Amino acid sequence: MSASNTVWQGAGRRIHMQEVGLRDGLQMEKAFVPTADKIALCNALSAAGLAKIEVTSFTSPTAIPALKDAEVVMREITRRPGTVYTALVPNLRGAERAIESRTDELNLVMSVSATHNLANLRMTPEQSFAALAQVVALAQGANVAVNVSLSCVFGCPMEGDVPQADAFGWVQRFVDRGVRGITLCDTTGMAYPTQVHELTAAARARWPGVEFTLHFHNTRGMGLANVLAAIDAGADRFDASLGGLGGCPYAPGASGNVCSEEIVHALALMGYDTGVDLAQLVAVARQLPALIDHDIPSQIAKAGPRLALHPVPADFEAIRERALAR
Repeated sequence: MSASNTVWQGAGRRIHMQEVGLRDGLQMEKAFVPTADKIALCNALSAAGLAKIEVTSFTSPTAIPALKDAEVVMREITRRPGTVYTALVPNLRGAERAIESRTDELNLVMSVSATHNLANLRMTPEQSFAALAQVVALAQGANVAVNVSLSCVFGCPMEGDVPQADAFGWVQRFVDRGVRGITLCDTTGMAYPTQVHELTAAARARWPGVEFTLHFHNTRGMGLANVLAAIDAGADRFDASLGGLGGCPYAPGASGNVCSEEIVHALALMGYDTGVDLAQLVAVARQLPALIDHDIPSQIAKAGPRLALHPVPADFEAIRERALAR
């Protein structure tokens, strides 16, 4: 196989970057980011060229106070043509609020692990599916797109490995309901590259009409490797989080989602087309520490892109002269 046909040479192949930091990241933060700042962040991310932005979550303000301003944020953002503005919705009421706020897409979540679903959502998977099926029907009636994010596809922190057949069984049930967007989530960072390649290739072969997204966390430092494994298996849509924010209460001490600017930086160097302006994205990421009152995991925000060059030492000419005089 020639180098141009491998994952190492992007050759202009389009990869769609989908930003989840405004929801998946900010919901984990103790500090409340002011509504105006959330809107400004979203607008800046839109200007940077993200394919999709998960703007907020229409959950109970009591459950997630960090996102209690969901309606205002979704209604007041500046919408860039070509960017999809999505939001997480947990139930019918959340879906109604999201639709009223002109959300482009509803993102529904359940786990393929019975234990994780009970611990995280307080429902059995069957109960979750029944509730989400109602949301799917509502969205279809309102002509609003639906994406279903399936948690723990690559492993459960309480059960261990999840059989591929179990995960695919849930994919099929949502496909049977007319859902055409499915996110395969590595919720607690248990995925590894060979597993990712096998599962991604199998899912794409079985449901060629489904738009699959891969959602990875960098819990064990394999985030970028898993992205590349998925690309090698044909995937072209990835969730990522500005600054590497995010996490999961069932992965104590874990880092967050794969970092948007780190993935964009790596893929650009390899010749892929993400449609994202890296300089703008890094500039937005560097605003985060002041907003959330702590440092962020992003190495690109700290070190800059690969060719962010530095000036030579002030006494460089003297150093040169001494070296040549030897």
